[in-house]
Amino acid sequence: MPYLIGFIVFILVFVIIPGFRVVRQFERGVVFTLGKYSGVRGPGLRVIIPGFQSMTRVDVRSTPIDVPKQEVITKDNVTVGVDAIVYFRVLDPAKALLETTNYVYATTNFAQAALRDITGNFELDELLSKRDEISAQIKEIVDKETDKWGIDIENVKLQNIELPGDMKRAMAKQAEAERERRAAIIAAEGEKSAAKSVAEAAQLLAHTPGGIQIRTLQTLEKISSDPSQKTVIVLPDGMKDLAHKIAG
Repeated sequence: MPYLIGFIVFILVFVIIPGFRVVRQFERGVVFTLGKYSGVRGPGLRVIIPGFQSMTRVDVRSTPIDVPKQEVITKDNVTVGVDAIVYFRVLDPAKALLETTNYVYATTNFAQAALRDITGNFELDELLSKRDEISAQIKEIVDKETDKWGIDIENVKLQNIELPGDMKRAMAKQAEAERERRAAIIAAEGEKSAAKSVAEAAQLLAHTPGGIQIRTLQTLEKISSDPSQKTVIVLPDGMKDLAHKIAG
């Protein structure tokens, strides 16, 4: 009996208890038996045979990785620095471990290469204005390549596009010239609208008996409102009688 109890204690201490593994909800456990893949364990308390089996946990949550800044020569020969962020998720933990030595590192490096290749096919203006289109192309290429690793690329976003100093100054001058052009157009449109209104008013006064004379007298009244100013105006004969009538 003591030998049986000792054997049971030995099994518990050195076999069963060390074989307990806890797999968290956002993890999957990839089990190897004598070095050979033997299955994936879901979340919960799992038991493996120590010495014969091992378990590697793989995080299956959405994971962001930064793509370091890459120096890219655009289609119109401008050197810019571009970086991005990639969101991926492990769909097949077994493939992620069996098909590549480090799936995070492999995904990051392939995203860098795709970033350089795709952005180099666009001109600078397109690179600045078509970020979503460029991001979608990078995502498509990286997602297709990482399928064999059991990885799904959820999203790719271009973050910063760093321009050379001389290019920033040139763009600032271009923006300033564009603002001046728009201001000139707006001023011209205002002058055009004002001239149209004046022409309509002149036409209306011309067809109104005594309208021009009354408008002239109103203008004279405004001019003579300041007593410090003296204004000498020679009126036509037709307007003298009208002025006397208004004054009287």
